[in-house]
Amino acid sequence: MRKIRFVGILALAMVMLGLSGTGVLAQAKTLKWAFQGDLMSLDPHSLNETFLIGFLGNVYEGLVRRGPDLEIQPALAESWEILEPTRWRFHLRKNVKFHNGNPFTADDVVFSYKRAMSEGSDFKTKVSTVKKVIKVDDYTVDFITKDPNPILISEWSAWFIMDKEWCEKHGATESTNIKSGKENYATRHENGTGPFIVVERQKDVKTVLKPFKDWWDKPKHNLSEVIFTPIASDATRVAALLSGEIDMMYPVPVQDIGRVNKNPGTSVLVGPELRTIFLGMNQTYDELPCSNIKGKNPLKDVRVRKAIYQAIDIKAIQKKIMRGLSEPSALMISPKLFPAYAKDFKRYPYDPAAAKKLLAEAGYPNGFTMCMDSPNNRYVNDEQIAQAVVSMLAKVGIKVNLKAQPKAQYFKKVLAYDTEFYLLGWTPSSFDSWNVLYNLINTRDEKTGRGKFNLGGYSNPKIDALTDKILSETDIAKRDKMIKEAYMLLHQDVGYIPLHQQSLAWGKKDTVSLVQRADNQFMIYYVNVK
Repeated sequence: MRKIRFVGILALAMVMLGLSGTGVLAQAKTLKWAFQGDLMSLDPHSLNETFLIGFLGNVYEGLVRRGPDLEIQPALAESWEILEPTRWRFHLRKNVKFHNGNPFTADDVVFSYKRAMSEGSDFKTKVSTVKKVIKVDDYTVDFITKDPNPILISEWSAWFIMDKEWCEKHGATESTNIKSGKENYATRHENGTGPFIVVERQKDVKTVLKPFKDWWDKPKHNLSEVIFTPIASDATRVAALLSGEIDMMYPVPVQDIGRVNKNPGTSVLVGPELRTIFLGMNQTYDELPCSNIKGKNPLKDVRVRKAIYQAIDIKAIQKKIMRGLSEPSALMISPKLFPAYAKDFKRYPYDPAAAKKLLAEAGYPNGFTMCMDSPNNRYVNDEQIAQAVVSMLAKVGIKVNLKAQPKAQYFKKVLAYDTEFYLLGWTPSSFDSWNVLYNLINTRDEKTGRGKFNLGGYSNPKIDALTDKILSETDIAKRDKMIKEAYMLLHQDVGYIPLHQQSLAWGKKDTVSLVQRADNQFMIYYVNVK
């Protein structure tokens, strides 16, 4: 009998082995867990990366949060209301303390907005539609938006509130800048309001958490200590789980799922993830630095981009590399998050002959050379996918020099827009297409943060204009049609090459109960250990 447990996309299973639905074991326990890479910073505004957001979501909190089924819940804001189409009022939770004992007030919210908009912040897009934040009183804050924005709070579960007084005291009023390597006190220290406190931090070695005894909410865990260890090697990570050295780890390599399930006392929790893995292409350089073609950038030609698309055998990647635990996609968002029209989109067919013909028509009958960037410890089989793409493109005459490296080095490079061809993954934190369009597809604007993660510099003014309309449109049917139009323009331009949605695979001891969310964020405060 297989021990894989499948979970639905918005009805995610709470695997409470030996527990009642709301019960918490009386005896406190230690949780030891591992991931394939370390935290890049403790600064909650430094990097818009799912793993970092998920980890720090146990330490810091936002005005709202998402629950086990990804539903929006009140957090540091008890309630909110729309006073006018462009004016939202938030009523803040009283008697909340930061980890250092400072009280949480409206001043911290106003400050955190300004900090998230600072130069080094990776979270400008979360609050970029806000024009002004007004402190009404110590526990009431108004947000004035530039235009009506019906999805405002959908983005905010990942925007965390910091202590104004603490940041000012320690010279951390602006965000850490991952791109430039600029650090401040908040890079290696924390002061959140969340359920856990960081009590020890050894970069690339371990991070230790302890429960915050003055947390405002009722704990749903029975943990007295949490020890996180980054383990880059898949084989070592799996061995640590099988030997009992750790209690939980992710991701489980797809080739090791059966092995973990056969091992007495361990099992794999498998479910769909909302993340889309895709390829981006530099469309701004006049010449690709790594290319043998001088004075031209082949990637600016839509025929070349389509040739790359059609040279990729996505079914082979699904079968041989992902072992069936992926779903090929024609969209830059999970079809589950755009059910209205997702079925209308089809991938360009795998056709090497057509790819060669397109290259010849574009003036590259013998192909060309370029460089590719990929992480090797961020997504499921990321380096193997990149290697497969390199091999497939070689068959149509495109030679790709792959640079696969740990995510710390990878993100520092590509976030500086120093890349020709790259592999990346994206989960829209709002679970809405506007997030994808604004962050990944819109024309880059460093001032506002628009297109912040459009690393290749794709640009289509029509999509930019549609994105602005989509943000403020309250008629769902009209909005969905505009989203479809924007995605269709992108598809015709071959601005990106979507690959697939990967599946989640978390390995754990059978004595561990936890919640697996489809956004791949690990809520430690829902963990119980027998």
